[in-house]
Amino acid sequence: MKTKKEKATFGAGCFWHTEEIFSNIKGVLSTTVGYMGGYFKNPTYEDVCTDKTGHAEVIQLEYDSSKVSYEKLLEIFFEMHNPTTLNRQGFDIGTQYRSIFFYHNKKQKNSILRFIDKLRKSGKYKDKIVTEVKPASEFYKAEEYHQKYFEKQKSSNILDKIKAKVRIK
Repeated sequence: MKTKKEKATFGAGCFWHTEEIFSNIKGVLSTTVGYMGGYFKNPTYEDVCTDKTGHAEVIQLEYDSSKVSYEKLLEIFFEMHNPTTLNRQGFDIGTQYRSIFFYHNKKQKNSILRFIDKLRKSGKYKDKIVTEVKPASEFYKAEEYHQKYFEKQKSSNILDKIKAKVRIK
């Protein structure tokens, strides 16, 4: 079967955790962490951490849609973080840690909106889902030391906890 490459970009708090989870999903071809959604050109990690650039920490991935569906990626995204906390995930606080989806085409936008609506109606979350849905904008790759961060740190105990949280085998 021929590879059907597609792109997805989203933020679920700290991009280190998000990248580690998605890099272990069958059908994900590549992952890159970076910044999107702001108004400041060529931001650095230090710039984004000021909470004044408007950027979110995001992961941009290429995936083979013949092996993993966009809907499956959405499902994993919502399992890995709390989409009801505004501008925060755990101890990470600031707009750069917001729950956000950047869609690359109308089909993705419609899938995201349907998925969020289904979650709202399911009653899975007692609080309001605050995940933003916006068109993809300029993606700025984060500094090299952020790429595959946990892999570089060889923090297997941390990785095991993260994988267990989203039931990755």
